[in-house]
Amino acid sequence: MHASPPARRRTLPPLALPLLFSAVLAGCGTLPGTSTSTRAPVAVPPGKPAASYFTLEHPSQSQEIVLYALGLLDVGYQFGGRNPEAGMDCSGMVSYIVEQISGRRLPHNAAAIAERTRPIAATDLRPGDLVFFNTLNRRHSHMGVYMGDGRFIHAPSSRGRIRIERLDNPYFAQRIDGARTLLARN
Repeated sequence: MHASPPARRRTLPPLALPLLFSAVLAGCGTLPGTSTSTRAPVAVPPGKPAASYFTLEHPSQSQEIVLYALGLLDVGYQFGGRNPEAGMDCSGMVSYIVEQISGRRLPHNAAAIAERTRPIAATDLRPGDLVFFNTLNRRHSHMGVYMGDGRFIHAPSSRGRIRIERLDNPYFAQRIDGARTLLARN
């Protein structure tokens, strides 16, 4: 008789718990019902009705997206991957997280995700929004989840692991080419 090997238990990286704690605290930084937003409205592209964008059911799901992404830190990169056990690429990571949180699936392609989500100004990014980069001489060839404080979580490359980067990192700062939100309203 052959016994099954014990299930492999995923543990959070050492820095994940302090990051999770600070992310939760940051989500509690304003009183309910008050808004500190100064977001300027972003025009809807011609021919694209605002109602046709993918949106989350509740604004709190944006914070859940960040927390879920933090739980994936150090997962290996795999081109075309979209699950933590086998590895993930950038759009696979975002698609997987959004599906886990909302129960609905985004495409597994950064440019297609950009097309289906509502554009916002990069200066208006909030935790849980998506950031896009031109890393292969084409728009929206890379993406990540904005976590606040000028930082984002992404699956970087074939030699990397899911990690946190700064938007002002010289490599990414010159390649950012869009920001999108999964929220219905500013």
